This record gives sequence, structure tokens and C-alpha cells, in this order.
Amino acid sequence: MSNTELTALIDESFKEFKEGQIINGTILSISQQVVVVDIGYKSEGAIMSSEFEDEEIEVGDVVEVFLQKLENDDGLIVLSKEKAAYKQNWDKIVGVYEDGGLVKGKVKSVVKGGLVVNVGVEAFLPGSQIDIIPPKDLNEYVGNIYEFKIVKVNDDRKNIVLSRREVIEAEREELRQRFMDSVKNGDIVTGQVKNITDFGAFIDLEGMDGLLHITDMSWGRITHPSEMLHIGKEIEVQVLEVDRDKERVSLGLKQMSENPWEDIEARFPISTQVKGKVTKLLPYGAFIEIEKGVEGLVHVSELSWVKRITRPSDVLEMGQEIEAVVLGISIDEQKISLGVRQLEANPWDEIEARYPIGSKISGSVRNLTAYGAFVGLEEGIDGMIHVSDLSWTRKINHPSEVIKKGDNVEATVLAIDKENQRVSLGIKQMEVDPWEEIETKFKVGDLVSGTVAKIASFGAFVNLEGDIDGLIHISQISEGHVERVKDALNVADPVEARVIKVDRMERRIGLSVKAVSYSEDQLKKESASFESLKPSSDLVGLEQAFNMATGTESNEEWSPSGE
Repeated sequence: MSNTELTALIDESFKEFKEGQIINGTILSISQQVVVVDIGYKSEGAIMSSEFEDEEIEVGDVVEVFLQKLENDDGLIVLSKEKAAYKQNWDKIVGVYEDGGLVKGKVKSVVKGGLVVNVGVEAFLPGSQIDIIPPKDLNEYVGNIYEFKIVKVNDDRKNIVLSRREVIEAEREELRQRFMDSVKNGDIVTGQVKNITDFGAFIDLEGMDGLLHITDMSWGRITHPSEMLHIGKEIEVQVLEVDRDKERVSLGLKQMSENPWEDIEARFPISTQVKGKVTKLLPYGAFIEIEKGVEGLVHVSELSWVKRITRPSDVLEMGQEIEAVVLGISIDEQKISLGVRQLEANPWDEIEARYPIGSKISGSVRNLTAYGAFVGLEEGIDGMIHVSDLSWTRKINHPSEVIKKGDNVEATVLAIDKENQRVSLGIKQMEVDPWEEIETKFKVGDLVSGTVAKIASFGAFVNLEGDIDGLIHISQISEGHVERVKDALNVADPVEARVIKVDRMERRIGLSVKAVSYSEDQLKKESASFESLKPSSDLVGLEQAFNMATGTESNEEWSPSGE
């Protein structure tokens, strides 16, 4: 063969090598810095040893390398083991992407907005595509291997975007369909608490979310699902209803145990004494757990016979063990009414034996109101002295005019109302009613002296001897016309007058200033004239007139608390 022919043959063989190719080469030597590889070209190529750090290689091994340059400035070919692998992996990734397949990769690091994943080449996994539930800490994923779906490939920029979420959703969809095809009412399934709301919890059942409503969590009373569950908790539940059209599953937890309300009346008959623990305190009462899943309510009014308890928390604490009595049961509403005061005798049952009508009592004034005074008889039981029962003769506007809080007083028991828990007392009844003997002290025609106590539009009240009030009607003040009582008389003015009317039944004494100098005949005439006045207009009963004068006439109702 001529030299020309040999040169042409060599040139032809060299033409088979193109930059950017992946070709096979044989390792000729290995050192700490470089690995020398023969690819059958006119010269060998050197590859940095670091590109083989994950492989065990020996002289004579055939390896795939990337031909970067056929000749550099030193006349050597430039090869790369890593770039050969990268190009192979890239081509493989593009193929998987075009086929819609999945690729495995290892999470390499956390970057802004997501994770870097090594799938043979570096790819980006956005934070929104990591999981179906947004992750709290991306570092938890670093170092882990997952399957991903390739959602975007940019060949020019060599960018790859991955999604793990789509893989999970696809798996869940398959599991959901499998679950919906096989599940039936009554099945017991295991799931994990995925989310908690005010009305219940969503349970992940291998891809299918089921709703566990708060009313199906416990036979007892709970105010929020978080009292029993937390996110991530694994629980067994019963399938209550499956709606395949809407792909909804209703679950129950309490149905996994017997209903404690089924034979509740047999286990807790009315009047039974029970023990329990305070589980909740509300303004209107306290809930007591008497067994698991069964709670009763002690209304605030059932805590004491005599103490006025405003809030249950004033006398009870959370977790406190107490005894109570069963008062009533409603199976339909799953309610039990309990009472604590029924553990003791009702002090009002025998109140009449301890305080007979007409008996005398003594006690301290506990409180004053506009209409009376409350006197403590024993712990929790007060008697009330109405303002009208403080004095036979004085017209008292407010109890504070004669007694004050803390005073020790004696009184007579007037009446007892057990149903409404009221004891009526009277101070004036401790003495004889002076009006019974009024005609022996005051007679028509008597000349009397006194002091003006109160002024009204129709006349003036005068305090007479014996602490008895008489009324000077406006027409009896002067011979001349009096437009206003205040024009002629004022409170505390001394007055001399004649008695022109004494009415024991109506407790009324009529007085006249102008009749002081009248003769006996004139006095009789004036008395007759006074008598002709109509109580409904010109003259009223003394007590009613007094109330009208002071503005104290009212229909105040009894309040045992005196409040």
C-alpha cells in the first residue's frame, strides 16, 4: 500500500469522530489527577480522576466518554466522563417526558421556591408541587428519594421542572376508586386525621377523604373535635354512609362502642345518687360526667336550697369530684338533669315548724330596699319587713328612716309562702295598734298641737302626740281661699288645729286650722262639710294620701335577695 493510500485510510477513520459524540474508550492509565483514555484516535485523551470518584475502574476498562474537542491548544483531544453521563441522562429524561412516564430522583438541596432534585441531571421541584399538603419544612425532604412526574423540559436552557404532587394525586385517585368500589356501610376502616374543623374532622382513607362529624365522635358531649383528635392521628372508624355519585363517605367513631344511653333509665333511675367529675362550667350550670360518654347537667338553681349562687364556678372547680341526685332523664335529647341540693333536706320543708305564724324572731338587717328590709333568720333564709309594717302611725317613705343595715331587730312572723320561699315579718305588730284606741285619745272638737311633717297639693300632714299623723285639707287652712298649701304652711311649722274627723276604720284624722276659734255650732257645721268630701277626689284615706304626697305608692314585687 502506497503512502498516499495509507494517509487516505487514516483520514477516513478520523472522519468518524465528531465533537459532541458519546464514544467508547479504553483506560490506558490511572493516576490521582487524570485517567488516560484511548478512543482510537491519533492521540489519547485525559479525563480528571474526580469524574470517576463514584466508580471503581481499572486499566483496560471500556468506558463511555463525551468528545468535547478533537484537539485543544496542546494538540490533545478533550474528553469528559461526566458530560457523557449528563447527555445520556438528558436524552433519557426527554424520552421519559415525551412518554409521560415517571422518573426517580434524590432531593439534593433547598433553594428559593422549592427543591433541587438529581434525576441524573439537576431538576427543579417547586414548593407547590412537593405534596398535596403544603410542607412546613423543606429540609425534611433533603436526602430522600421519590418518584416524580416531569412537567416541563427546556432543551435550550437545559431546565427540567418536576412534580411529586401529581404522582401522589394519581396514586390517590387510583386508591380512591378502589376504595369506592369495595367499601360498604358498616365497614371498619383505618385512616389518618387530615384536617380538623369546628363541625368535624376529615379522615384520609388511602386517598379518599371521609367526614367524621362532631356528633358522631362521642356519645358524650364535646364542644370541639380537637378535644379528641389531632392532625396525623391514626384511628379506626365505621363507615356510616357511602354516596358514590358525590364520592362522599360519612364516618362514625362513637358507633365503635355501645351506646351508653340505651339503658340509661335502668342504670340511673330517678332519685339515684351518683358520683361524677365536673367537665364544664357555664353561667347556667355545670356538666358532670357520671360515666364515660354520659354527662348530666346541674343547673345553677339546683346547687343550693338557700344560697343565692350566681355562677357555678363560685362553688365548683373543673375536674372536681362531686355527688349529685338524678332528677330527670331525656333519652331522645340524651340529657340528664342532676341536683346537688337534693343531697340535703330542704330547709323550707319545715319552715313553719321553726317559725310559726305569730312567733317572735330576732335577726340582723341584711339589706334595705325602697319597699322593705330583709332580716337574716338563718343561713340562706331571710324574712322581709315591708315598709308598711314598720310602724302603725308613721308614714315611712324608706326603711332607712327607722332602721339601718346591720341593726338587730325583733319582729313577728306574719306569713310564710313556701312555694316562693318567702317569710313576711312585721315590727309594728310587736305592739298594740294605737288606732284601736284612737277615739279615746282624739275626739271631734279637740284642740291639738303638732308639727307639719309633709306637704301635699291637697293639704298638709301634721305629726300629733303619740306619733300619729292628721291631715289638714287645703280647704281647712284658712277662711280665705288658699291657692297652694305652701303659701300658708311649710314643713316643721308648728300648728294648732281642731279635730273635725276621726275615722278608726280608714285610719284618718281630719284637722282644721280655721276651726280653732269656731263655736260648737260652727264646728258641727264644718265637720259635716268636711265629712261630705268624696275620698276619690277631695279626701282620701290617710295612708293612700300620704303615698300620693311622697310619691312612694308602688307595686314593688318581693325579691328574696332584697335586691
